[in-house]
Amino acid sequence: MFKGVQILHKLGEMGVNMKPRLIIGILALLLVAPVIANPNGPPWKNGSDLVIDTGCTCHGDGAPSTEVVVSISGVPRSYSLGANYDFTITLQHASNEAGGFLIWDYNSGILTPGEGSQTVPDEPGALSQSEPGNNWVITWTAPESDIGSVSFQLVGNAVNGNGQFDGGDLWNILSFSISAPETTYEDDEEGLQLRTISVGDYDSLFVAEEDPAAIEAARQEQIAENFFKNGNLFYWTTLAIIIVGAVVQGEFYERKFGGGPPHLDMSLAVPQGVRRGILSIIAVLIFAWSIDSGQAWGIILLTCMLMLWAIFGVYRTIVQARAPKEYTDLV
Repeated sequence: MFKGVQILHKLGEMGVNMKPRLIIGILALLLVAPVIANPNGPPWKNGSDLVIDTGCTCHGDGAPSTEVVVSISGVPRSYSLGANYDFTITLQHASNEAGGFLIWDYNSGILTPGEGSQTVPDEPGALSQSEPGNNWVITWTAPESDIGSVSFQLVGNAVNGNGQFDGGDLWNILSFSISAPETTYEDDEEGLQLRTISVGDYDSLFVAEEDPAAIEAARQEQIAENFFKNGNLFYWTTLAIIIVGAVVQGEFYERKFGGGPPHLDMSLAVPQGVRRGILSIIAVLIFAWSIDSGQAWGIILLTCMLMLWAIFGVYRTIVQARAPKEYTDLV
């Protein structure tokens, strides 16, 4: 801020006539500048502290978060003099998909950037991202002489992508070291000599916070679905019971007060019984299929009602054929 005032003062000394609105605009930009994110690499210093040592304290709540898993793979247990190692830096978070990193070996070896990474202008021995991402491959060249164990600092920052420093940006810091040559056990296979080192809580990657509005909408949708399902079940079941009851009641009143079913001549009863018998067999097979194939209750109820209707038709044909013939047109 003081630097911005000095700039305005120098412009005044140079005779630059600035209108009040222009001055206010410049001051606003100077105030906003510190809170704009750094997609092309973090700063090397945060005040008097090194970001590589203290972390991205201007993000989140100023402290490292276990919700961010920072990993680096391809790291040897001990280095070979002058050897090149390809490190893969990975950044993971449940909802923040991209971010950046900062890595330094305190100038013990040589860090070479790869795609999406760059050297830090204020410290050419360190590397950072050149564009937001979550996976970078860099190369580390071990020192030419045995200098003992080499320490590394790696900071990873997973941002929410809104372009500002806020509580949605979370970071974590990983410290690790590589032992001096020939000081660790060497595996027979070269691939087993390399390891992956990480910091953070992997379980947090699978527990993303849900929007309360989305949770309530899902609950309301479930209530509506249950209401519709149970409403249909009660409606169609009640309707089926009423139809069956009406048929039984009709048979009862016909026998008790109507003199029984009307007579049907055998010449008509036989072909009618054959047709209704075939229809009944088909209905029974369809009902059995609906149960065996696990159809919805609505389909099972429908096929059951069709089967009962077809069987009732056969029953009515038999009852009418056996009913005594009555002559109602006698004078």
